[in-house]
Amino acid sequence: MIAETTIIGIDVSRDWLDGFCLPGQMRFRHTNTADGHIALVAMIQHLSGPFKVGFEATGGHEWVVWTKLAAAGIVAVQLPPAQIKAFALSRGTRAKTDRIDAELIARFMAFRPEVGRELPDENLRILRTLTTRRGQIVDMRKRLRAQVGARKKQGVSADVETLDDDLEDVLQTQIETLERRIETIIAQVEPFSTKANLLRSIPGIGPVSAAMLIAELPELGRMTLGEAAAMTGLAPVPHDSGAMRGRRTIAGGRRSLRHVLFQAALAAACHNPVLKPVAKRLKERGKPHKLVIIAIARRLVTIANAIIKTGTPWQLQPNR
Repeated sequence: MIAETTIIGIDVSRDWLDGFCLPGQMRFRHTNTADGHIALVAMIQHLSGPFKVGFEATGGHEWVVWTKLAAAGIVAVQLPPAQIKAFALSRGTRAKTDRIDAELIARFMAFRPEVGRELPDENLRILRTLTTRRGQIVDMRKRLRAQVGARKKQGVSADVETLDDDLEDVLQTQIETLERRIETIIAQVEPFSTKANLLRSIPGIGPVSAAMLIAELPELGRMTLGEAAAMTGLAPVPHDSGAMRGRRTIAGGRRSLRHVLFQAALAAACHNPVLKPVAKRLKERGKPHKLVIIAIARRLVTIANAIIKTGTPWQLQPNR
């Protein structure tokens, strides 16, 4: 007789780990501290039969306990908050507490057991930390430049302009330092270096977009075309009803990755010999600029997925 799998949903907050188990509907609570992590691991290890652990992505609170569980040989998956929220609405659950969230997570895992991603390995976590930090500083520089532009319209003193220039220099130095560290870890770690060489062979994908694809989309090369578009938030979402055909939009996916792919698509639309004619045809048909770039970005990630899957660098086919 096959033992029934115990599903453990954990709501992770800054201070607490609230859990709910199925079947049995057992609830538990531990502190989100080193002692609490030890107690959680011990509790799970004493369960009979197979088990599955999951929690929402919380923006960082879950990473330490996730690492501790993995070190103890306990596989836990990180679940997308948007899907948990949609599941709660489908059940008519509007109340929100840590206990309720833990139960929702467990019931969602029972309903959609295939959803969730396991803890990335240490090198991937380091790379992701570096690319995320670079993106944050680039955003800071962008906001600074917007503020500088607004101040110049109002008229500012030379002292303020000097301070702005100094701050931008500091941010630029940090960006360059992070980019060197990203290049170093990619060069030193397999399969990062192999993936990077394959991705950079595609006209339009440079060092930044290649690093982001490696860090934020480790599934690349193992997905279908539709999955690749959906996970990057580039799949068109229909809004149709009866005879009405609504405007297609894009949503969801990994936002930071989508932004980088837009930048890569701008380059590909000008320099990629396969995608440049596609962009030209769409423009000639009167399609808006943003729609053209989205279409090119979607094709770009599809090409990247195929190249990683085959392990063959990009090359222009003679019959194209």
